[in-house]
Amino acid sequence: MMVTWPWRALPLAAVLLLFLSPAASVDTVTMEAPLAGNRTIVSAGGTFTLGFFTPDAAPAGRRYLGIWYSNILARTVVWVANRRSPVVGGSPTLKINGNGSLAIVDGQGRVVWASPVMSASVLRAGSATAQLLDNGNFVLRFASAGVAWQSFDYPTDTLLPGMKLGIDFRTGLDRYMNSWRAADDPSPGEYSFRIDPSGSPEFFLYRWSTRTYGSGPWNGYQFSGVPNLRTNTLLSYQYVSTADEAYYRYEVDDSTTILTRFVMNSSGQIQRLMWIDTTRSWSVFSSYPMDECEAYRACGAYGVCNVEQSPMCGCAEGFEPRYPKAWALRDGSGGCIRRTVLNCTGGDGFAVTRNMKLPESANATVDMALGLEECRLSCLSNCACRAYASANVTSADAKGCFMWTADLLDMRQFDNGGQDLFVRLAASDLPTNSVSDNSQTAKLVEIIVPSVVALLLLLAGLVICVIKAKKNRKAIPSALNNGQVTPFGQRNHTASALNNWEITPFWQRNHVAASNDAQDNNSMRPTGHGNHQDLDLPSFVIETILYATNNFSADNKLGQGGFGPVYMGRLDNGQDIAVKRLSRRSTQGLREFKNEVKLIAKLQHRNLVRLLGCCIDGSERMLIYEYMHNRSLNTFLFNEEKQSILNWSKRFNIINGIARGILYLHQDSALRIIHRDLKASNILLDRDMNPKISDFGVARIFGTDQTSAYTKKVVGTYGYMSPEYAMDGVFSMKSDVFSFGVLAWRLWKEGRSLEFLDQSIGGTSSNVTEVLRCIQIGLLCVQEQPRHRPTMSAVTMMLSSESPALLEPCEPAFCTGRSLSDDTEASRSNSARSWTVTVVEGR
Repeated sequence: MMVTWPWRALPLAAVLLLFLSPAASVDTVTMEAPLAGNRTIVSAGGTFTLGFFTPDAAPAGRRYLGIWYSNILARTVVWVANRRSPVVGGSPTLKINGNGSLAIVDGQGRVVWASPVMSASVLRAGSATAQLLDNGNFVLRFASAGVAWQSFDYPTDTLLPGMKLGIDFRTGLDRYMNSWRAADDPSPGEYSFRIDPSGSPEFFLYRWSTRTYGSGPWNGYQFSGVPNLRTNTLLSYQYVSTADEAYYRYEVDDSTTILTRFVMNSSGQIQRLMWIDTTRSWSVFSSYPMDECEAYRACGAYGVCNVEQSPMCGCAEGFEPRYPKAWALRDGSGGCIRRTVLNCTGGDGFAVTRNMKLPESANATVDMALGLEECRLSCLSNCACRAYASANVTSADAKGCFMWTADLLDMRQFDNGGQDLFVRLAASDLPTNSVSDNSQTAKLVEIIVPSVVALLLLLAGLVICVIKAKKNRKAIPSALNNGQVTPFGQRNHTASALNNWEITPFWQRNHVAASNDAQDNNSMRPTGHGNHQDLDLPSFVIETILYATNNFSADNKLGQGGFGPVYMGRLDNGQDIAVKRLSRRSTQGLREFKNEVKLIAKLQHRNLVRLLGCCIDGSERMLIYEYMHNRSLNTFLFNEEKQSILNWSKRFNIINGIARGILYLHQDSALRIIHRDLKASNILLDRDMNPKISDFGVARIFGTDQTSAYTKKVVGTYGYMSPEYAMDGVFSMKSDVFSFGVLAWRLWKEGRSLEFLDQSIGGTSSNVTEVLRCIQIGLLCVQEQPRHRPTMSAVTMMLSSESPALLEPCEPAFCTGRSLSDDTEASRSNSARSWTVTVVEGR
């Protein structure tokens, strides 16, 4: 993509004045020619300008020395010298002192900022010259000593191509990014992004001195926690870690004129921006942190965060929640503990987990001489070793070994990306995909080989029996015949209670019933008997599901939720399906299964995922849905390669579809449904990118005259929860409205209204009007007080209306406190409350 500069749209006279200006041809400052007043210098290629400036909306008279892009009319500053000490009043000057330092002096000659003083040997090297280079670096040179000081060693909030981010161990120089305090205040802000050199060096985002995000260690190809940030045809990324220095930098291909930069904004987000000439604006191509799982140590020790799951925190294989009660309230910060103590004398092995952000690397050791198998043996021989992984994934035979000797922290699992992590477990906890001790392999072979032979003979017999059994089933309608399924009540082996929608025997079996589900088992059972017509839900036989999913093959697995795994399948008639399989270890699956069977069977709307049937067979419980070929909305929002697919037309269609689906749940369905967990991962997209709301596991039914309800157990996803629900347990239709507002808001990045328009949205006047209207509607939906938020019927009307007259929204409810007296809907005693939650902003 070629970039044409905005100055080509300027009047001819202005262009001529720009190139005839004496400053445009000067790129240096010398002792004899300081930089004073409004004078600027411009790099030789005309890309960057250095001079004094006052930020927009900043107090008058505050002057800073900075570097900005020359040919972008809206000044884009990439470096500031005197961040802590602006020149107030008078005319500032930049000069080279006799001691070899660069200095900014105010109108009274007082020094407000200076670079380090040069040594005598440098000063003897000859005359000094400060030059602005075309890559944005401002360098101080001495005739025969080369570069003595450079601005690239002192980043502010911006990382440009060629800049190093990291530590020089020889000099102690720490190059790190630090946000502006505000858009109009370049002074150091709350957030910094810097390297931690301990263990295997890793980058962390800090708010003041508190870590809020970690990049994961470098694996030779990328940081394991940033799978979308990798070398491509335009950009190349490099990480260097030696005894002398550890740093990261990126370069832009020499053949392109694209402008790109990394910026840390005042809210603590690190964004990769590119200048798009067609829209004459900076477009965000990636942003970190980007979701709830980016929070530092979100799921504690041995916890694995996955935004595709609900709840997002899960335990690594062989581990269980340390605090089950907090875990049930979706607070996974306490982490997990082992089920079985390790036996270092023999028998331990390793469970492999795919697509992982590797654990925090401060307690990790790196040996680049070891291959993966040597790494395994080294870890196994060390009783303190808890896990290992490849430290170099650039090729299959590349050497490099990470080993962790303390608790595994700050882990997450991606849908795509990341790498394999091998976690040490006791023999009794090893899954089938484990890597075990070689000393046990021979013994296992002696046992397994004869067993496999016997099993194959048994299977051959079973296949013959199954074939004969199928021939005898012709009179029974089933899913095996042309994809047809058998309704409830038409299977002889199904309990009679199921025919009357009395499914208590299944849900209350001793091996799965739980005391905290007892009340729900009663409340979810339909009133009366003989209500099969009220259900009208087909039943699939287990053979059909096994065949459709290739026996629940790992290749068919779509994801993992709090309910259990989800698999893609295909029926005999060619119809694609999604099978939601209840995990036997799920702490919440029984409730979810009952809810979804009862609720979705009654719901029919183009913007709700359609339930095709269910399967009940012994301890197996499965829900069968229509397959959504484009997966979930968040797979597009958080994937820089897929974001461009969501042009404005598709985005607006998604917003409208979600609104119509929620309106149906609240107002138009036979039951009034409050979803309670609306978020991007629960919005699925069909072949044509039409949105469909899914996952009704925590939904609640309201009476026709009921407006709100109260619960002590808050369920859902923090960041999408309304304040009154997260803090007080009060939920209503306005809770879903709040989630819709957050969901719609996440379709754009932070910034001023028109800056939300990226290249995929386009810039026509009609698009601009729709975008602005949607932003305002989103803000109306996330107002703190429920009574201020519109109903979904009002939202759909506003979305379809072309009238620009909308109410002005109050401040969004991304807050940590509220006044109960302001809202009668929440004015209830909370003396019995035995839980606490924290509301965090959903990114």
